[in-house]
Amino acid sequence: MQTGTIAKITDKGFGFIKIEGQEKNLFFHSNECNGAFDSFQEGDTVTFEVADSPKGPNAIKVAKA
Repeated sequence: MQTGTIAKITDKGFGFIKIEGQEKNLFFHSNECNGAFDSFQEGDTVTFEVADSPKGPNAIKVAKA
């Protein structure tokens, strides 16, 4: 498990996680959230795992820390 901070949440069911020490934010989809997606807010600390997808790495098993 890794830890990061929610950098951006969209109203389209996805968001981005900021990982300390990395330039690029990591994409996550609402289907990969443990808990209600609408309970996540920008600035929340979350835990997650990284998986490869056709469009590159993304976060899975996203949960509030």
